[in-house]
Amino acid sequence: MGHRCFISFKTEDYAYKKYIQENLEIDMIDHSLNEAINSDNEEYIMQQIRKHYLAKSTVTIHLIGAKSSELLGWEEQKFIKRELQASLYHGEGNTQNGILGVVLPSAYETVFKGSYACSNCGKSHNYINVKNTTVSEFSYNYYIPNGYKCSWSEDDRFCVLVKWDEFVKTPENYIEKAFQKREHPIAEKTKVKP
Repeated sequence: MGHRCFISFKTEDYAYKKYIQENLEIDMIDHSLNEAINSDNEEYIMQQIRKHYLAKSTVTIHLIGAKSSELLGWEEQKFIKRELQASLYHGEGNTQNGILGVVLPSAYETVFKGSYACSNCGKSHNYINVKNTTVSEFSYNYYIPNGYKCSWSEDDRFCVLVKWDEFVKTPENYIEKAFQKREHPIAEKTKVKP
């Protein structure tokens, strides 16, 4: 079953959005937040973004490229931060979107750091660096605090993450995974970061 998708992306990664639009059979809502909404009222801002930009979407595809890091500052990231905040937002007349992070080739080496031997359990875990390569709305909801566990299983994560090369092979599979997270118990632990 298809799900309506909103794509959150940096201008530098427009070619990937265009590729999705022209080459993949995805039901997409084609709106972009190009100007900040003139208000200090967070509730109003989220309502406006949901109503005018993400309306009727159920999954937000967040393209993660070389310029997606929160370390670049608020002014540089305000649009993708707001899009993800609105995607995660629970409010009157609003439903939370599933979040699918698609790592673009320019960010493979900075996001996927290989594996390491865990000093707590002795097992090998994959090191996925989303804290310094994405905005906090994505990184927190990918690594939702899970108590004293030394690693995160898929059940401990709200956001779904995939490399671009894998996504384009079977986009509907990853979109469905993100959609299913909306009804998963982990959805109760999501957080919109200020």
